[in-house]
Amino acid sequence: MASVPASLTLHPDRLLPSDPAVRPLARRLYEGVRDLPIVSPHGHVDPQMLLDDAPFADPTALLVQPDHYVTRLLHAGGIALDRLGVGAGPMGEERARAAWRLLCANWHLLRGTPVRFWLEAELADIFGVTQRPGADTADAVYDRIADCLRQDSHRPRALLERFGIEFLATTDDPADSLDAHAALAADPTVTTRIVPTFRPDRYLEPERPGWADAVRHLGAVADTDAGHYGGYLEALERRRRHFLAHGAVSTDHGHADAVAEPLDRAEAEGIYARALAGEASAAEATAFRRHMMVEMARMSCADGLVMTLHPGVFRNHHPATLDRFGADTGHDIPVATEYTRALRPLLERYGTEPGFHLVLFTVDPDVYAREVAPLAGFYPAVYAGAPWWFLDNPAAIRSFQSSVTEIAGFSRLAGFVDDTRAFCSIPARHDMSRRLDAGFLAGLVAEHRLDEDEAAETLAGLVSQQPRKVFKL
Repeated sequence: MASVPASLTLHPDRLLPSDPAVRPLARRLYEGVRDLPIVSPHGHVDPQMLLDDAPFADPTALLVQPDHYVTRLLHAGGIALDRLGVGAGPMGEERARAAWRLLCANWHLLRGTPVRFWLEAELADIFGVTQRPGADTADAVYDRIADCLRQDSHRPRALLERFGIEFLATTDDPADSLDAHAALAADPTVTTRIVPTFRPDRYLEPERPGWADAVRHLGAVADTDAGHYGGYLEALERRRRHFLAHGAVSTDHGHADAVAEPLDRAEAEGIYARALAGEASAAEATAFRRHMMVEMARMSCADGLVMTLHPGVFRNHHPATLDRFGADTGHDIPVATEYTRALRPLLERYGTEPGFHLVLFTVDPDVYAREVAPLAGFYPAVYAGAPWWFLDNPAAIRSFQSSVTEIAGFSRLAGFVDDTRAFCSIPARHDMSRRLDAGFLAGLVAEHRLDEDEAAETLAGLVSQQPRKVFKL
């Protein structure tokens, strides 16, 4: 007798506390925010995709290829990245279906991970899938999703509206024309506010291959001479103004460390000149990048862009994967990070500057309680960014909730960020955050540390008011 495939069901109380005395409280709190609009101030959705509004090619192109959270777990289980379409363009029906079968046949590799939570929510809520992915259901699930993707209801803009995304920030190169953003902003049928984010890392790090050509190009785009240090600063400031004119609210920085150490003008000019000539040492290049972090803060004080910082990642840990598949393909690994001494020079200058906002993220969980929360608990400019990347999981989020709020309070949190290229995972990620916050606040009510009305107000603030405040929306 043939076995009946296991069903895919989403329990309404998933991730809420198991304590029967707390769960009803958490359920009530969650219901109060479940359907609030999504505010997404940091992510990596391609604005051109939303502008073109073309149907998604196939389930693999939508849910597997662009999502390194998924592909890295499968790769760890022994599946080569090329079989999943990583770094490739359109795969065609046969290859796409084969990659999808690999995901489903290895569904067990996702057990206990937030990736499983997100994918299940996407499959059930967006595509109406009722069968648990597995080797025997792969084709049926694929066909169900593919059929949905042929419908107008599942094109990018329709999903954008269905997801209830009120605000969406992308991540963009300072030399980008931002034409796609301009076209989206001018389209009256697009009700989501979609804005760029200024990501200048490649222009601040002279050690990066092609840096000299990149800054010369930046100068040309900014219509200024970046052949000298003053022109380089002017180019960055002009491009920041260009981003502001297109709705940008923040800058985004992801360097190897959090150190911000100023140089005197003559020293910065000298290193810049040597770097353009290819003669700067590694130590000088690092010193210049750390100096430029202070300059970025100075510019934010002048133009109002919120500064977000997420250092502490060993990029492209596996050279062979980088060479074959490129960056952002799942082999970036966290390292320990220090903030207190690293940021003191910057905060001495700007930590109490009115209007300056600095959001600190980390993938080092110990740092939240030891450094980020105390910094946010003193400096008016500093906010604690939500757990992201490897810490975007229930255990780490619960630790963050207790350790940071005990030290800095809820008012110093920046709200949730999804930080994803996987468009369809955005609502699932925000829903996970809301459920976990509801559970944490319900525990405070059960302990008689908060009244229920205060917990409800706090939760709504974390979902809506706090990100709007921190990112100046």
